Amino acid sequence: MRALVAQGLRDVVYCPGSRDAPLGYALAAAEEAGWLRVHVRIDERSAGFMALGLSRASVLAGDGVPAAVVTTSGTAVANLHPAVLEADASGIPLLVLTSDRPHEMWHTGANQTTLQSNIYGRAARFSATIPAEYPADSRLEGLVGRAFATASGVITRDPGPVHLDVCFRDPLVPVEHPAPGPRPEPTGIHVSGGTPGDGTLSLPARGVVVAGDAAGPLAARIAETAGWPLLAEPTSGARSGPNAITDYQTILGAGLADEIGTVLVLGHPTLSRPVSRLLTGASADIVVITDSPRWADVAGRASIMTPPGEVVCPEPRDPSWLRRWKDADRGGGADGKDRACAMIWEDACRGADGPQAPVLVIGASAVIRSFDRFARAGDRAPIAVANRGLAGIDGTVSTAVGLAAGLRRPVRVVVGDVTAAHDATGLLTGRCESEPDVQVIVLNDAGGAIFGGLEHASAPRPVLERFFLTPQILDLEDLAGALGAAFQRVDANGLDAVLGAPIRGRSIIEVTLPAL
Repeated sequence: MRALVAQGLRDVVYCPGSRDAPLGYALAAAEEAGWLRVHVRIDERSAGFMALGLSRASVLAGDGVPAAVVTTSGTAVANLHPAVLEADASGIPLLVLTSDRPHEMWHTGANQTTLQSNIYGRAARFSATIPAEYPADSRLEGLVGRAFATASGVITRDPGPVHLDVCFRDPLVPVEHPAPGPRPEPTGIHVSGGTPGDGTLSLPARGVVVAGDAAGPLAARIAETAGWPLLAEPTSGARSGPNAITDYQTILGAGLADEIGTVLVLGHPTLSRPVSRLLTGASADIVVITDSPRWADVAGRASIMTPPGEVVCPEPRDPSWLRRWKDADRGGGADGKDRACAMIWEDACRGADGPQAPVLVIGASAVIRSFDRFARAGDRAPIAVANRGLAGIDGTVSTAVGLAAGLRRPVRVVVGDVTAAHDATGLLTGRCESEPDVQVIVLNDAGGAIFGGLEHASAPRPVLERFFLTPQILDLEDLAGALGAAFQRVDANGLDAVLGAPIRGRSIIEVTLPAL
């Protein structure tokens, strides 16, 4: 544990078990000594996403220190796989510590024994097995340092998950209670050298900036400098300012898209088919701006450059270009889910400057697409997060709980009813654990509404409903009561009162909407 803390470990999500008991005792002692915080969870899948949320909080805070998740052996290890895959695809640092039987018990059929070494395959940036009774000397410190450096991406600029499989022999109970002593001195790896920002970006008269997930405010600055439309996804961190277009999906289906000469891409765009067609079409030049070795280039024809130090605008500029996009950005008449998402976003924009304003976590599928089409940009982009690496509905609430713990501020989660059901126990909190300030707003339209906007909507109604919409028998009020969370049911007109109240503790807000 000393080697982990010396590298900077601050938060650990611990899942109780027998084989990982030695780590449990060590974590209890380390927390008592003030070295780190421990969060105990009984569901490994949920715990993995909570650790992911804690790591995301560190990334948002600017240091990118990985959180750790600790499990026992067996199927517990496999239950972390979804969170590991999301961390890989999102580039989020994550340290996975799994406990294992000693090597002599492998391939013997011994109880709760499986082959855990390299179980996450290529999703892990680094994997190593630490044999039982491995000496706690500089070799262990070096291995832990290598794992931390890889997870945080300090050398590769490619952060992600790493896996240490730690083997233990009996006895699994310490002879005496561990006494950590003084906090270990930091020994993290530091990298010196040049940084991006020396290049010059010369822009033509007509182009657009596409800001995908985690693009950051640079996208908005370039768009405003160039006088170009900004097509920013809700979780880009760039959906703000005068150049942001609200319903760019509709506009891209019209003639203006044919006049685009250059598309600048930042972040990971994943939300809309019109943007995907723009990035795979042959008419516009595609330029990806990134400081990571991973970037989005579906068509394989993008030019890649690091973030520029200078942006050179066209002369003469074409002031009518942005004005035509703004004139076309009328937006449709939003109601139901779309209006609810627009209201939630507007509230988030109003509180964007507040240090205790709720962080917004947006669920996948139809919900985030409603935000994408109807969330009007404010002066500043709120902190909005989604698991867009693989764009799945898994672990959304658990990720939000991790964010709340990591940022020490309230979190508002907006999900559909299917996503809520999928991570229904994400709010489950042990009696000995601290209470997170997490509000889950469930936009309940009785099923997976995203399929109503895809080609599957033309399927016969019985097929559409059973195989795609999948409405569930789930009473959210009863669920909240079982979890010990507060509950409130409103329609879209009652959202104002919900948004105006502070978030305290765990709560579920059900917004009833017409079924598809």
